[in-house]
Amino acid sequence: MGISNYQMSSVISLLPEVGLLVLAGVVLTMDVLLKDDRKHLIAVTTAVGSLLIILAALMYSQPSGDLIWGGMVRDDMLAFVFRLAFIFAGGITAMFSIGSKELAHRGDYYAIMLGAVIGMCFMASAADLIMLYLAIETTGIAGYLLAGYVRTDDRSAEAGLKYFLFGAATSAVMLYGFSLLYGLTGETNLGAIAPILASGTVSVSAICAIVVLILVGVGFKIAIVPFHFWAPDVYEGAPSPVTGFISTASKTAGFAVLLRVFIYGLAASEYWLPAMAGLAAVTMTFGNLVALAQTNIKRLLAYSSVAHAGYVLVAFVAYSELGVASAIFYLIAYVVTNLAAFGVVIVFAHTAGTDDIQQYAGMSRRSPYLALAMLVAFLSLAGMPPLAGFFAKFYVFAAAVKADMIWLAFVGVLNAIVGLYYYLVVLKVVYVSPAPDGVGSIDIPATCKIALVVLSLGIILIGTASSPWFNWAMKAAQDLF
Repeated sequence: MGISNYQMSSVISLLPEVGLLVLAGVVLTMDVLLKDDRKHLIAVTTAVGSLLIILAALMYSQPSGDLIWGGMVRDDMLAFVFRLAFIFAGGITAMFSIGSKELAHRGDYYAIMLGAVIGMCFMASAADLIMLYLAIETTGIAGYLLAGYVRTDDRSAEAGLKYFLFGAATSAVMLYGFSLLYGLTGETNLGAIAPILASGTVSVSAICAIVVLILVGVGFKIAIVPFHFWAPDVYEGAPSPVTGFISTASKTAGFAVLLRVFIYGLAASEYWLPAMAGLAAVTMTFGNLVALAQTNIKRLLAYSSVAHAGYVLVAFVAYSELGVASAIFYLIAYVVTNLAAFGVVIVFAHTAGTDDIQQYAGMSRRSPYLALAMLVAFLSLAGMPPLAGFFAKFYVFAAAVKADMIWLAFVGVLNAIVGLYYYLVVLKVVYVSPAPDGVGSIDIPATCKIALVVLSLGIILIGTASSPWFNWAMKAAQDLF
């Protein structure tokens, strides 16, 4: 193969990232050229551009399974599926951002978000520790900026500062783990590290220390106990579209790193599995129990997000193709479902100006279709059939049972019952409690209507026709193993 052909194939493999970079440039140009009364077109351009990038990737950028760009990036199905999920989340977030007066007309906000998506894409495809860390920092820095974007809001500024301080600290610890891994193996490529660890030249105690250090950084991204402490405050203080984006795309990117590093790079050392199983049980239980006491919808969804991270860990510690496929499928369903939940929160807060759960009273009378979207999203999060969340949990628990981790599946089922309770409490407020006196109907921006319809249909489709999506996830898992 000639050099020119090699370079062209490598560029085509990175078509989504190149498209996102071009789209960010277009967004910034529009921000300069458009008048204020037409800057809402920036959000529409971001959403439509994201859709076009997804279509282009499906047509022209099918994964080859090869290492490209000097072994820094792996072009496999795992990366491909996650990249599509990140771009989808970015496009939907842009549509919801029109409902926020602080974000709707700010071109730099959309550019930063697209930069975060680019970083996430490389987090999923990185095959080298250097590329992986650069991708994590690209995503992290963009996330800090987005969380604290509304400078006139003290809560947003506090969220951005906390996210930055905790993120910087955990990132430094993770980088120290990467440096130890390089020092002991002499390699930065994950594929080259695995056989060295398998040879037994690195002691078990050293491997365990490295695992703990790396888990600090990755655990922060996915918000598992005890690295979840930032999530409630950041979720509550950040602008609602940003919260939805962080809770779905950023968490999914963290799990992509977890799968890539621990199963691909540290495949020869499974000493971390019992500890991960314990973390999964603690994370599920803690997230669900604390969510029971929440009165703020964003804090409730924050602790719910912690619990869902525990469910994904259940599939991860099954340590099999079925387990990884179940984790990927769960993340796909979670992205669609949680974006729908936060979409309702965004629209309601735009009208009511509050995130207090009790203020959702009578929402079914004020806006039946918005309440219906919330019903679909919350029942899916609770794991009710035939929605996406039910099949996601089913595959996760099935993977645990097949891996002879019946106790962990049992803990997961009990936690799913606890989660069902607080989701139903919110729906009771929406459908049963009377609306406060003097409140009117809820105005839903057109782009938010479209996004909620797409997400609601997606929740139903992924649940009722789960086979094609799970087949994608299984192919991605097979490429990883």
